[in-house]
Amino acid sequence: MSSPRTSHEPRRILIVRLSALGDAIMTSGLIPALHARFPNAEISWLIEPAAAPLVQDNPKLTNVLLWERASWRKLWHERRFNELFQAVKAFRRTLRSHQFDLVVDAQGLLKSSFCAWLTGAPRRVVLKPREGSHLLATESVTPPSTHDDPRISAEYRYLARQLGAKDSDFQLDLPIHPKAADKVQNLLDSWGHPAQLVALCPFTTRPQKHWFEDQWSLVAQALLKKGYTPIILGGPGDQETAERLCAQTPGVRHAAGKLKINESVALIARCQLLIGVDTGLTHVGSALKLPTVALFGSTNPYTAGDTPLTRVLYDRLPCSPCHRHPTCHGRFDCMRQLTVERVLTAAEEVVKFESRNTSQELQIKAEG
Repeated sequence: MSSPRTSHEPRRILIVRLSALGDAIMTSGLIPALHARFPNAEISWLIEPAAAPLVQDNPKLTNVLLWERASWRKLWHERRFNELFQAVKAFRRTLRSHQFDLVVDAQGLLKSSFCAWLTGAPRRVVLKPREGSHLLATESVTPPSTHDDPRISAEYRYLARQLGAKDSDFQLDLPIHPKAADKVQNLLDSWGHPAQLVALCPFTTRPQKHWFEDQWSLVAQALLKKGYTPIILGGPGDQETAERLCAQTPGVRHAAGKLKINESVALIARCQLLIGVDTGLTHVGSALKLPTVALFGSTNPYTAGDTPLTRVLYDRLPCSPCHRHPTCHGRFDCMRQLTVERVLTAAEEVVKFESRNTSQELQIKAEG
């Protein structure tokens, strides 16, 4: 698909990215990219409630619309088909009331393309269609096999370019809402205003993407000796492991399950460093241009961030990336090779790089 040149510019654009926190973060660069490409258009986003806090405070979005997938599934499983049909009809009315003329399905699944189709928009563009989703779209965008972009959000950057946007306008966009910042300030106050904060993001969806508890403990101990305050972030289901890690390493703070996702973003924005596995919160570090060390093994979504402040540690073993089908019988060799020494060295390098850049910027401002 080549960059379109149409006689009628869209007035109302809908981005469809329903779920997956990390992918929602990586899709967020479409917001400024499409704003720059279509400066007179209103841009909205359709998303599931769990991921909605990532985008609901973005001033560049006219509307954030919710797809209540959980309630639809409940009606389906309870065989309340008439109520489900009425819910779908009401959802369609809501979508069509916005009169979208361009829908960008950045997820490419049947569920997302179905939602895009319900809008009735005359132009519906789907990225990397799967599950037959192309049948519900008017256009498909698939990066060619020769496409080799190592940066975070590579496929979404490609989509933006195919819609006519400039690559330089694609910037991950996670604004910090004042209420979320206030919640974080209250938490830091309760901890006695610790300095030199480091966000540790050890938790993700699959065991083959995890690093090891003993390694996290050793990294936390080393950071404490350097004067940092490590903070463990995660969701409600991660609290038990977070408490265990804190018990092993006194001085580590525990925020897993205590913050909403947008509040976790606000806390990360207050940190001097982030270390994490392939999980949404790690991508927040890259999005906020924070010194970030990302530990990848069974997946390899990118090898470079927007800036050199993101350092990806990833060894391309013969079995890597295995994604959902590991062959190592639970050894997770790819993650075991990421030693504490490598992680700490990478952390030191990105922090020094950030410090040098800050010093240069201050000098330029002083001279100016």
